[in-house]
Amino acid sequence: MELRHLRYFIMVAEELNFSKAALKLYTAQPSLSQQIKDLEEYVGVKLLHRTKRKVELTEEGKVFLERAKITLAEADKAVTMARQVAKSKKHLLTIGFVPVAEMKVFPYVLPNLRVQNPDLKIELLSMNNTNQIDALKKGELDVAFIRENLNNDEIQSQFVLREPLIFLLHKDHPLAKYDRIPVKALNGIDFIIPAVEQSAVLHHTILEFAQAHNIKFNIVQKADNILFNINSIGMGLGCAILPAYIEPLTVNNTVIRPLEVELPYLDLFVSYRKESESLGIKKLIELLNKVFYLNINRD
Repeated sequence: MELRHLRYFIMVAEELNFSKAALKLYTAQPSLSQQIKDLEEYVGVKLLHRTKRKVELTEEGKVFLERAKITLAEADKAVTMARQVAKSKKHLLTIGFVPVAEMKVFPYVLPNLRVQNPDLKIELLSMNNTNQIDALKKGELDVAFIRENLNNDEIQSQFVLREPLIFLLHKDHPLAKYDRIPVKALNGIDFIIPAVEQSAVLHHTILEFAQAHNIKFNIVQKADNILFNINSIGMGLGCAILPAYIEPLTVNNTVIRPLEVELPYLDLFVSYRKESESLGIKKLIELLNKVFYLNINRD
């Protein structure tokens, strides 16, 4: 029996459908069926009851499922800890980040981190929230700068800064004439929204703002990255609500206008695994506490 047998069994047990499980596992259904059959032969009991209409766990299968999940979790934890030890030996600190950290955080902490720790190799990876969280849990990242507070038994999250959102539009847009745009005027406007796959927190924050103020945007474009979002506004495709850090990146034919109501804010958190003994992480957090002391202790 191998770990892959357990992974396959857990997926089938959760989906109770071989076709759906095979799709999620990126394998062929006959192959998956054979893997489950091999597992049952190894264990010596029937784990699943299968008919043409449905798949059900046997009593033995329910017990096996519970222990299989624990076994896989422990195996994943072992891999993560081994990777952390290996990275610590190499004096390597791998940092994932969303764009705001590159502009509002790194210039104030990384130069000192490098000077104080000349043997520490720092690897920076620009990644969206979802990919950072997955990589952090797998031990592929030491530190993640993300928009979510992940505090749990495994992950420590620390508040770094809060950033306002701004309303950006083409300089010739009818709403550009306002010094302060009435919120009702936003109803039905052509709107460019960050794609949920790349900027889930911002995407949902915008939609929640619209719902709270009874606004329905005419979403004409879902932007995969922040520059495409800005350039789409410059091409006159629509308006957008974006983080304030993008202001220096805006093009000449776009303008920023305040609304009659306050736009929401986005928070930035630094997250890392609690079990980590990395000196690089410790030094980075110390510097963050010094530079962003007021922000971190504000909430």
